[in-house]
Amino acid sequence: MHYFTIGKLARQAAVAPETIRYYEKSRLLPPPDRLESGYRVYDSSTVKRVRFIKEAQALGFTLAEIADLLGMTEDEGADCATVNAKAQEKLEEIQKKIGTLRKMQKGLEVLAQRCPADEQPLSECSIISHLYGAEE
Repeated sequence: MHYFTIGKLARQAAVAPETIRYYEKSRLLPPPDRLESGYRVYDSSTVKRVRFIKEAQALGFTLAEIADLLGMTEDEGADCATVNAKAQEKLEEIQKKIGTLRKMQKGLEVLAQRCPADEQPLSECSIISHLYGAEE
C-alpha cells in the first residue's frame, strides 16, 4: 500500500494541509497513522475520502451532512434510496435559496432602475431612502 504525508495528500486531493487537519478534527477523516518522527501518514483511501468531501461540499452539503453521508458508506444496511432522499432534501433547500435570491435580485433591479445614479447628495438617493424605509 502507498502512503502519503499530509503535504502529498493535500496535493493529491487539491486542498491545503490545514484542510486535512480540520477534517481530522471534525472527524470526517479517521485519525492518521504516525511515523516515529510524528509525521502523519495516510493511505490512498484518504485521498478518495477527501475528494468525496470536497465534491459533496461543491453540491452544497454541510460538513455535518457529509459526515452522515460518509457514515452511510460504512453502514451495510444503508441503501441508495436513503442517499437519494438526502440529495432530494438538499435540492429542495437549494431551490428555496434560489427563489430567495431571485426575489433579492428583482428588488435590487427595481431599486437600481429608480436610482438616477447621478451626483445627487445621498439625502436624495432613492436606494438609501428605501433602505431607511422612506420609500414603499
